[in-house]
Formats: sequence, structure tokens, C-alpha cells
Amino acid sequence: MTLEKGIYIVTGIMASGKSTIAQMLSEQFEKGVHVRGDIFRKMIVKGNIDMTPGYSQSAVEQLVLRYKMTAKVAEMYYKAGFSVVVQDTYLGKEVASFLEAFESKPVYFITLNPNVEAIIEREKKRNKSGYTTWEVEPLYKVLINENPRIGLWVDSSDMTPEETISEIIKRVKSEARII
Repeated sequence: MTLEKGIYIVTGIMASGKSTIAQMLSEQFEKGVHVRGDIFRKMIVKGNIDMTPGYSQSAVEQLVLRYKMTAKVAEMYYKAGFSVVVQDTYLGKEVASFLEAFESKPVYFITLNPNVEAIIEREKKRNKSGYTTWEVEPLYKVLINENPRIGLWVDSSDMTPEETISEIIKRVKSEARII
């Protein structure tokens, strides 16, 4: 099955496989781009405010700025003829405003949702540590309790990256299209 040109958004909590899956998904297209939304946070040299469990309004404002920049870059690539795979942690009530920033259609929203045990195991094997201010379970609860139940949700707990991509390709057209 081939994927149609569009903007594909891959989200999930840290260590859910977003980077790996987004890269593999972007490679499925003749003209594919992988936009890592977190790059805009990393560009802040001084004054970055992370989203911590006790986040401030300033942290939310920086997060919204990051989301807006990600959407603009994705739109520019899409209008230039690319299929775009956007990847970042999109959680809670800010998901709706992020999705509203997209003018181009279609947009597909994919949530990677492996269980807590799989996240903990994956985090141990990574060459970076995502869980410095958050613990896995509280962040997982934010995903489960606060994210809108839209698009395609994939429990990739027992899947390889290849199996996850296969599952996404099989289900994306019927379940992930939101706009």
C-alpha cells in the first residue's frame, strides 16, 4: 500500500519511538521530509523554559511558539511538493491549537502509545535521557487522560519499528486523517 501525499504528525511521550518511526515513515515517500519539532526548543540559546510537571505560563507560551514554527515549516515543505512527517511530543489541550495551525490538507495524526513498561525498557536502551524532569508514569497519564482521542493510536509495545510502520501504513488512511 502506498501513502498519499500529506502532512503526517507523529506524537507520543518520550521513548515511545517517535524519532525512529517518523524517520522511517518519511522514507516511504518519493519526496519526504522529517521535521523534528523539538529542534525549535533546542535553538533557544538562553531563556528556554521547559515544560515540567509544575510548568509556568511562560513555558506554555514557548511551547505554543515551537508548535507554530513547526506547523509553518511543515506547510512550507508541503507546498513545495513534499510529504512531511512532523514529530514531537504533542500533549494535552495544546494539541488542538497545534492542529488548527495547519492550512494544508490532508493532515494525519498518529499517536504512538506503547505501555509504561515498554517505555521504561526503551528509555534504558537510548543513548539520551528524556526523563530528567518527568517520570514515565505521570507523563503517560497526561497522554492517556488529556490528549484528544483523534487520529490513529498505535500500541507499539510489542512491535519492532518495522512492524509499527507496517501497522501505520495499513491503518493511516482510514483512521489517522483528521483534516
